[in-house]
Order: sequence, then C-alpha cells, then structure tokens
Amino acid sequence: MNREIAKIIDHTVLKAQTTEADVKKVCKEAKEYGFFSVCINPAYIELAKKELEGSDVKVCTVIGFPLGANTPEVKAFETKDAIQKGADEVDMVINIGALKDKKYDYVQKDIKAVVDAADKKALVKVIIETCYLTDEEKKIACELAKKAGADYVKTSTGFGTGGSTPQDIKLMRETVGQNMGVKASGGVRTEEDAKAVIEAGASRIGASSSVAIVTGSETEGSGY
Repeated sequence: MNREIAKIIDHTVLKAQTTEADVKKVCKEAKEYGFFSVCINPAYIELAKKELEGSDVKVCTVIGFPLGANTPEVKAFETKDAIQKGADEVDMVINIGALKDKKYDYVQKDIKAVVDAADKKALVKVIIETCYLTDEEKKIACELAKKAGADYVKTSTGFGTGGSTPQDIKLMRETVGQNMGVKASGGVRTEEDAKAVIEAGASRIGASSSVAIVTGSETEGSGY
C-alpha cells in the first residue's frame, strides 16, 4: 500500500444519490487507509465528524457546488455554517461565467467572501473547473484565488466535462508558486494517475477511487 500518496488524498463521495451508508463507508476507509480527509456534501458534515471522532482524518466539504453560480453572500453563509457544523476544509467553486465575462473583480470578491467567512478556521480551496477554461483563464483564476487569500487552487468539481490533467496541474503550480496548494481532482483513478499529477505539482488529490489508488486494486470509484 502506498501510504505516502494516501496522506494527501481527500477521499470523496459527492454524488447526488449519496446516502448515509456511503458517507459511513468513506469515513471507515479513510481511517483504515490513512487518507488525509473525507470530502462530502454539507448535509453530511456532522455525520462525518461523528464517524471520524478519535481519528486525525479531516472533514472537507464543498461550497457553491457544483456550478459555482451562487452569490458571494450565499457562499459566505454556507462556509460559516459548514465550519460551525465541523468542517475543517472547504472547497468552493468560482463563478465560472463571471470569469469568462472578464468580471475579475467580482470573481475575486466571490472567493474572498469565502476566505473571510472561513476566517482561518478552515482551509479554503478554490475550484476553477479547468475543463471550461482556456489556459489564459486558468492562469487568471489562479491569480485571483491567490490575491483573495485562498490556501489552494483545485482543478475540478468532478461534475464537468473533464477532470485534472498533469498539464493543468503544471500550469497551476507555475502560476501560484510554491507557497500555495494545488489539488488535482477528477480523473485520478490509479496509482500511476496519482504519481503523474504529483510529479506535475499537485500537493493534494481528490478521488473516489482512493482505495484502488493506494492498493493497486481494481476497485472502481465514481470517477470523481
């Protein structure tokens, strides 16, 4: 088992049809395999917190997910509520349309609303949804996340038309530098996939195929 990779995985279950049993399963696996966190929808934060009690596995949740088109005020409220319920990390989706409209001040304000709401009580990752962006837009999104004070940039929701690629990770890492995290999510299904994005500069991986990644088994995840 690859424990080094396990330590940077957010073990993820975010599908619409996710049940309490699914959340309990990922929590159990996270404790068993030593994953960094579980990433679950906000409705399951308290359940995950309870299931992970006594372990060092973090609780990660999502904000403005998966479209990113909520208002900054709603995202800020979601963030405060998530932290109050026990979230250690929040992965927020940018307003992708606003970025494409070149409303960069608005996009930065949107991210900063979450950063301010988190108030350093939770780590903030910014999902830029690379599959919908040009390379120039990816760079701009990363720069805006950095200016807004976020801790990480993240490739994907896992619900778009594509996930992370080593090329995108390399571009994002070059843009944000070494002092900010880069999370690869979507499409990382094997140990080889994981090693490729780590080599490109990823410091965290979001995956539902986490067990397969660290054990080399054929277990299938949701593809997130």
